[in-house]
Amino acid sequence: MELDRDWATAPSSSAVLLAMGTRWTCPGSPLLVLVCCAVAQSDQDSDQLYNETVAKAFLQFYDRTAQVVWNQFMEAAWNYVTNITKKNQEEMLYKDVEKSQHTLYFGTRARLFKVANFQDSDVKRMLSKLLNVDKAALPKEELREYNEILAYMETTYSMAQVCLNEGPCLPLEPDLEEVMATSRDQKELLWAWQGWRDAVGRQLRMTFERYVQLSNKAAKLNGYQDMGALWRSTYESDSLQEDLEQLFQELQPLYLNLHAYVRRALYRFYGPELIDLRGPIPAHILGNMWAQSWVNILDLALPFPEKPPEDITKIMKGQHWKPEKMFQEAEKFFTSMGLLSTPPEFWENSMMERPTDGREVECHASAWDFYNGKDFRIKKCTEVTIKDLLSIFHQMGHIQYFLQYKNLSVIFRAGANPAFEEAVGSVVTLSASSHKHLLNRGLLSQQHQDKEEEVNFLMSVALEKIAFIPFAYLMDLFRWKVFDGTIEKDVYNQEWWNLRLKYQGLCPPIPRTEEDFDPGAKFHISASLPYIRYFLSLVLQFQFHEALCKASGHMGPLHRCDIYNSKEAGKLLEDVLKLGSSKPWPEVLEKMTGETKVSTKALMTYFKPLLNWLVTENVRQGEILGWPDFSCSFEERETSRAAFLGMELNTDLVKSWQWTLLALSFVMLLAVLLLGRRLYTLEKSSLTQDTSTQDTRSQGTLSQSPRSQDASAIKPASKTYFLGIAMEPHQVVKRQWMLLGLCLLLTLGSIGLIIRIFTQHNRKPPWMRDEWGSWD
Repeated sequence: MELDRDWATAPSSSAVLLAMGTRWTCPGSPLLVLVCCAVAQSDQDSDQLYNETVAKAFLQFYDRTAQVVWNQFMEAAWNYVTNITKKNQEEMLYKDVEKSQHTLYFGTRARLFKVANFQDSDVKRMLSKLLNVDKAALPKEELREYNEILAYMETTYSMAQVCLNEGPCLPLEPDLEEVMATSRDQKELLWAWQGWRDAVGRQLRMTFERYVQLSNKAAKLNGYQDMGALWRSTYESDSLQEDLEQLFQELQPLYLNLHAYVRRALYRFYGPELIDLRGPIPAHILGNMWAQSWVNILDLALPFPEKPPEDITKIMKGQHWKPEKMFQEAEKFFTSMGLLSTPPEFWENSMMERPTDGREVECHASAWDFYNGKDFRIKKCTEVTIKDLLSIFHQMGHIQYFLQYKNLSVIFRAGANPAFEEAVGSVVTLSASSHKHLLNRGLLSQQHQDKEEEVNFLMSVALEKIAFIPFAYLMDLFRWKVFDGTIEKDVYNQEWWNLRLKYQGLCPPIPRTEEDFDPGAKFHISASLPYIRYFLSLVLQFQFHEALCKASGHMGPLHRCDIYNSKEAGKLLEDVLKLGSSKPWPEVLEKMTGETKVSTKALMTYFKPLLNWLVTENVRQGEILGWPDFSCSFEERETSRAAFLGMELNTDLVKSWQWTLLALSFVMLLAVLLLGRRLYTLEKSSLTQDTSTQDTRSQGTLSQSPRSQDASAIKPASKTYFLGIAMEPHQVVKRQWMLLGLCLLLTLGSIGLIIRIFTQHNRKPPWMRDEWGSWD
């Protein structure tokens, strides 16, 4: 259009708007340009002004100004996260306000267009996307407060450290993550786990409440019930929540089998004092600060430990890999498929390692688009490990997406939906981590994998991918419930752990209170980034992988596929990435896979050999799927030993002896009762016999001679014994009854003591619990 020519000839400090045949040149900054254009528009007839032709000019003007405003904000944000200072924070907040003003201005005016009669579907779609102005809808002072809250939460997370009693303070990356990944000392793991949550979560507890209030106000000003509803709107689906739950239910059998198997592996290593084979797993011993990935405990959970996988990290270090080489390797993968290479600015401006000049930086890996068509960057504190290599592949997937849609309108420079962006980043890692690819790149020496080695390989992938399923699902489930008021502020932490117990089968290793705020110890919550994209992308990446493998001509099991060097797979991927968000995501998905819905079929196909093995192994071990003993008993977990009759014993052994003592007490009670009945019977029989004897003697005495009667009279009475002492029969009977009563008291006292021991140890004795006698 003519507008493009006007922009080409206009000074850099001015902007041009073509409306109803009028050429408006507005000098000054982009924000002044907006004011100028508003004045220009007010002179036009509203019915003519807001037609489709003007809408196109309006959108082109938005695009030109947005590139300037968004680029300035991205530069300021980059400067802040790569050098966290007060000055850089203030500059970022200032540019954020400018960006919000720009968004609000165009969003407000986009509402004035009557799109029902427009013919161009792209125009209608762009205008509809402009309607959501997000936080920019907040009044000026509340917007400033909201931005400051967001900056505070993210900065608190980025700068947090956990200090040793005598020694240095450790940041999350790489130090605390290294502890969580490599330590097998549960006390050291607990120190890192608790320390990180004290350093981050507790600091954000009160701030988060205000964040929720302002988030919901911004959402309502945009026409949504709460911020959760606004976040969900990006997926353009009325049935999103139901679809997500359906996907989770389809994946749950795979997770439950993995959970049961890993729980058994941890039981072998840590023992019954820490692991209950019918209960949840303590969250600090799974090799990851958030227990979202379990791959770091592969050594404990390897199905065939006699065939361990090669240590790729060790091989990389032996070959003297450097962070830059890792990025080059990832780019080589994309260019081998005929996709675009990164521009020089990428290599000049990216932060590939933690700076050594003393700057405080945010190390969380991320990819950045600076909205000028040539500047794309990655921020990552890279370590030479296979984990970081695959993470770089993922981030370079984002960069490839940016490169492919860079010529679209700024409005469409995004993934088909947020999950697509993550899935594109992840799909290449499925090929990059395959045995075939690693062998080809010189990172493996073993030429072939047998079936047992393939199960080991699939287990390593499952500990990364399948273990992530419930965590990725519950992260936003929690925030949605917080935003809509289902979870109230007084029970944030309690409900967080209720969800983690319900969906993940995990428990905190120590008691938690409402002074804690464990959700805030995760970056995406402290940075206010939606998370459900990761759950959906987990499923989508396998759909993409299957489609790309088919395009490449791959034959055989899906987990053996490597699309490296496949121009056919590259062309299919390119065609999809170029669309950005210009089309509804079901159309984009259909173009890639032939399906319009997210499906778990490809994921289940990929892991089928592992699932078959897990089911067989769990049946063989008699595993319980799930966690029927679902409570987290901190009293039991605080110590692995308990006192019994003055001795410190294993808690399981104490339980066994308690049951034994209780059984003996009941045996004693039964014996005392039987003895009492026996004494009563004998006494009664003795009295009857004595009466009969006296009658017989009386009769006999009358018939005896006087001399015989005298002899009979002087004959001593028979003696009986009690505890070895001779005494009169009536005295023996009296003492027997006294002893019987004492035994009865001692027996009842023993039973009472056993009940008290059970009550103290288990809160309730087993027979008083709700599940006692239940067959559910």
